[in-house]
Amino acid sequence: MAGTRNEIRFILNGADVALKDVAPDATLLDWLRLNRSLRGTKEGCAEGDCGACTVLVGKLGGDGLVYESVNACIRFMGSLDGTHVVTVEHLRGNGEKLHPVQQAMVDFHGSQCGFCTPGFVMSLYALWMKTPDPSNAAIEKALQGNLCRCTGYEAIIRAAHAVSSYGKAAKDPLALERKDITARLKALRDGARVEVGSGKARLVVPADVDDFAAVLEKEPGATIVAGSTDVGLWVTKHMRDISPAVFIGGLEGLRTMLEKDGVITIGAGVTYTEAFETLSKHIPALGPLVDRIGGEQVRNMGTIGGNIANGSPIGDTPPPLIALGAQLTLRKGKKRRTIPLETFFIAYGKQDRQPGEFVEAVHVPVPARGAKFAVYKVTKRRDEDITATLGAFYLTLAKDGTVADIRIAYGGMAATPKRAVAVEKALIGKAWNEATVEAAMAEYAKDFTPLTDMRASAEYRALAAKNLLLRFYVETTGTKAPLQVSRSEAA
Repeated sequence: MAGTRNEIRFILNGADVALKDVAPDATLLDWLRLNRSLRGTKEGCAEGDCGACTVLVGKLGGDGLVYESVNACIRFMGSLDGTHVVTVEHLRGNGEKLHPVQQAMVDFHGSQCGFCTPGFVMSLYALWMKTPDPSNAAIEKALQGNLCRCTGYEAIIRAAHAVSSYGKAAKDPLALERKDITARLKALRDGARVEVGSGKARLVVPADVDDFAAVLEKEPGATIVAGSTDVGLWVTKHMRDISPAVFIGGLEGLRTMLEKDGVITIGAGVTYTEAFETLSKHIPALGPLVDRIGGEQVRNMGTIGGNIANGSPIGDTPPPLIALGAQLTLRKGKKRRTIPLETFFIAYGKQDRQPGEFVEAVHVPVPARGAKFAVYKVTKRRDEDITATLGAFYLTLAKDGTVADIRIAYGGMAATPKRAVAVEKALIGKAWNEATVEAAMAEYAKDFTPLTDMRASAEYRALAAKNLLLRFYVETTGTKAPLQVSRSEAA
């Protein structure tokens, strides 16, 4: 480690920024609007849902300089060290012309009240730079995290298709300036730990993973911030004090992925976006699930390690990873231990993590040849919604058609992500047929006592969980089977 630095450094649009006075809970949105008067970035929801605050953040990695759309409302200033922040004010066309994305939005009537428009423009800008001629599916995916309450989306989708008729992505200023920005960002990398503030009211950006381990050993009560898609809401919605905060999203040692001998090792800092290609390739059922986690901005920020570490009973990744038999590596100082992921979750808000210990990596076995694996997420709306219940199923059949092994895990059904052990026992060794499945459904009451909340009633959750097992059976056999219904529906 090359010493300690007392300021965070990044590039804002075209200017170098160095900040020595920034609070651990200061958000990028507030700083842009209040300190730099860049008010094109709007606050709509303050929780990463509506996309009105969308900006681009460019970061260096294995693929060079990559720009991603992010939610400025829940992005903390401490996470920006060594990045390039781009706001809507930085967009420009040739001469006095509007930027191609902006002009397309004007010509195709993609704006009405205009409040959400800068966010849509920035999301489409990120898409256009990666995919100048996007499909409808690509556009819809890019806009999952942007909500419009008055215009509707058809006009915006037409504008997205037309952007390249107004200009070429390869000639965009961000493309032309890429080498210069890359060199400037590399120059900011001095290998130092960043510490801003004093006492408890400070933020820390470790120099590397070893330095992170040392920081956390010394201060085990610090708040670890990776993607801030949860911690951001602790501040904006719950007004929680997160000081001191340790920002780890930029640690390259936690952003590695490796597939070896049928196991995918995912560093705790790998984002959903970064993990998508590898997971989709080796475990296809996980691709559609990742696509439904938040919007594009959330997936660009949120990490798989963070989704596990916070222990939420409705986190989307733990149930399928538990069903797959994943292992978790925890680290404290220089010591590591690896445990089955399912044992990490002890009770609501309690995980098997010692003071000063952190999640370093998760190891996910690729399904064996012939095994059947599926994940089903139930929500009120399809995209960008929090899970009501989620079921994950991993099945191995014997040659005679009986169940050799089955692992079933759920989210939203208990205080932690949890396996349906009684249901599994009722299935193992039995013929994989409708009678066996229907008989096993009676065992759900032994495994789960779900709660009623704003997302679903206890009765709905219990019924949905059973029907997900039936759905899995139907999809793995091609057999038609009626879904179970509640008494009120049957009446």
